Amino acid sequence: MTRPVMYALVALWTPAIAALALAALVPLRKKGWPAAAVAIFSSLVSLGSAIALFMDRLHDEVPQQLVAPWIHAGSTVVAEVGVRVDGISASMLVVVTLVATCVQVFSVGYMHDEPPAAYGRYFTLHALFLFSMNTLVIAPNILQLFAGWELVGVTSYLLIGFYFKKPSAARAAVKAFWVTKFADMGLLFGLLVLFAATGNFGWDAKLSHGVATAVTLLFFLAVVGKSAQFPLHVWLPDAMEGPTPVSALLHAATMVAAGVFLVVRTNPLFAQAPATRMVMLGLGAATALFAALLALVQTDIKKTLAYSTCSQLGYMVAALGAGSMLGGFFHLTTHAFFKALLFLAAGSAIHAVHSNEITDMGGLAKKMPITASAFIVGSLALAGVPGLSGFFSKDLVLEAVEGQLSNVPYAALMLTAFLTAFYMGKVVFVAFFGKPSNEKAAHAHESGLSMSGPLMVLMVPTVVAGYFGATFAHVQGEHYHFHFGTGPAVASSLGLAGIVLAYFVYGRGPRTEQPAAVALVDRIAKTRLVNRVYEYGFHNVTLVVASGLAFVDRYVVDGLINLLGYGAIEAGRKARPIQSGFAPDYVLAVVLGVVGLAVWAVFGSWR
Repeated sequence: MTRPVMYALVALWTPAIAALALAALVPLRKKGWPAAAVAIFSSLVSLGSAIALFMDRLHDEVPQQLVAPWIHAGSTVVAEVGVRVDGISASMLVVVTLVATCVQVFSVGYMHDEPPAAYGRYFTLHALFLFSMNTLVIAPNILQLFAGWELVGVTSYLLIGFYFKKPSAARAAVKAFWVTKFADMGLLFGLLVLFAATGNFGWDAKLSHGVATAVTLLFFLAVVGKSAQFPLHVWLPDAMEGPTPVSALLHAATMVAAGVFLVVRTNPLFAQAPATRMVMLGLGAATALFAALLALVQTDIKKTLAYSTCSQLGYMVAALGAGSMLGGFFHLTTHAFFKALLFLAAGSAIHAVHSNEITDMGGLAKKMPITASAFIVGSLALAGVPGLSGFFSKDLVLEAVEGQLSNVPYAALMLTAFLTAFYMGKVVFVAFFGKPSNEKAAHAHESGLSMSGPLMVLMVPTVVAGYFGATFAHVQGEHYHFHFGTGPAVASSLGLAGIVLAYFVYGRGPRTEQPAAVALVDRIAKTRLVNRVYEYGFHNVTLVVASGLAFVDRYVVDGLINLLGYGAIEAGRKARPIQSGFAPDYVLAVVLGVVGLAVWAVFGSWR
C-alpha cells in the first residue's frame, strides 16, 4: 500500500468508525458531549490526512488506486471497490473535510441548548455524512460514486429533518429527499446505459456520439437535482428548516457541490457529448440569473444564501458546459469556503437575535465584530471583489463562457454578478449596519470561541485561496494564468456598482417600501410559479394516473387472479359429490375410463 492510498483510507474510515461507534454505543451518543468529541476528532484526523494527501499530489501527478473485486459476472470482475487518489479527489477531500471540521466545531456552541440525546444524534449524523461524502470523492468508478451519492442523500434527509417534530422541517426533509431521488434516477439509468455499452462503470470509456449524449444527459439530470438547478431547485430553500450549521455543511461545500463534482469526475465522458455541454451552459447561466433574482427579494438571511448557492452553482455548471473543468472546479472550491463562512456567520447572528429575518437584526457590526467581519468578507468574496478568492474563480468562469452561444450566457452571468453584489449588500447594510429593530438585537453580543473560531479559520481561505490558482491547477494537471482583462474588469465594476447601489437603497436608514424593480420581482416570486406547476402536476396528473393504475391493479389484475381462484374453488365444490367414498363407484369410474380410452384409440387409428 502506497503512502497516498494510506492517507485516503485514513480520511475515509476515520469518520466511518466514529459513526459506527456512536451508533452502536448508545450511552456514548446519548450523553451528547462525547459524541461531539468523537465526531470532531475523527474530522480533524480526516482533515490532516486530506492535507497530507494534497501535499503529496504536488510532487506526484500519477494517479494511484487500491481496489478489490466487488461484483462478478462469472469469472469477469464487473465492478471494483476501493480508493482512487489523483488531483481531483485530493483537492475535493481537503474542501470537504475542512468545511466539515469547521462546521462541527461551530455546532458545539450553536447546538448546546439541545437535549443530550439530540445533541449526540446530531454529531453521529455529521460523522456519517462525512464518511458518505468521502466515499463519493475517492471512488475508483462511478458505481461506488453512486453508492456514496445515495448515502449523502439519506444523511442529508436526516440532517435537514433534524427537528422532525416540527412539521415544516419534516416536510422540507421529505421534499428534498423525493426531488433529489427523482433526479437520481438519471444517474442510475445512465449507469445502466454505460454498462450496456462498455461492460464496466469507468468514467474514461470511449463512447459513440449517441451513447455519450444519452449517458451524460442522464447524469446531468442527477446533477440538476443534487445541485439545485432550475427547475429542480425547489427543495433547497425549504431545506433551510434544518439547523444553520447543517445548511453550511450541506448547501455550501458538500451535498449540493456533489453534482458539480460528478461532472468534474466524469469529464472524459462529457467531453464526448457537445450537445449535453450546450444544455449545461444554457441551463447553468439561466439558473444563475433566475436564482439571483429570487435572492434579491428574500428577507430571511438563510434563504438569501440558499438562493445564492443555487446561483453560484449555476456559474459552475455553465463553466463546465463551456468546457472549462478547471473553472468550474476552482469556483466550487473557493465558493465552498466563502459560502460556508457566510452560513456560519449567519448562524452566529441568528443565535444572537433568535430570528432569521434581517429586519429583526440591525447594528450587529458593533455588537458582534467577528461575526460582522466574517460576513462582510464572505459577501465581498461572493460579489467577486478584486483580491478575494471569488474574484479569481469567477474570472475563470467568465473567461470560459465568453463567446459561447452568441454571448447570451456571458451576459446573464455578468448581470448575475451585479445582482449578487446588490442583494448581499442589502443583507450587510440592513443586518449589520442598520438600526436595531428589537431588544434582542440591541442586546446581542459576540458568540463564544467555539463559534467565532471557525469563522476566523474560514476567513483565511476566503481571502487567500484565489492566489493559489496555479497550485490548484497543477494538481489537476491543468495550467492557470491569471490576467486582468476586460471580462474581470467589467464583472468587478458591476459588483462594486451593486454594492454602491445597495448602500444608497438600504444603507441610509429603514425604507418604507422596496424599489419598483425589486417590488416587481417580489410580486412575481410570491406567485411561487414553479412550485404551483409541481403542485398542479402532482394533484392533477400524478394522483390521477396513480388512481387509474390503482383501479387497474385492484379490479383488473387482482380481479382476474381472484376470479381464477374463485373458479377453482367452485369447480372443486361442484365436483366434490363425485367423491362418494364407495369402492365400487371408483372401480366403475376406472372401467369407464379404460373403455373410453380404448374407444378413442380405436377410432383414432381408423382416421
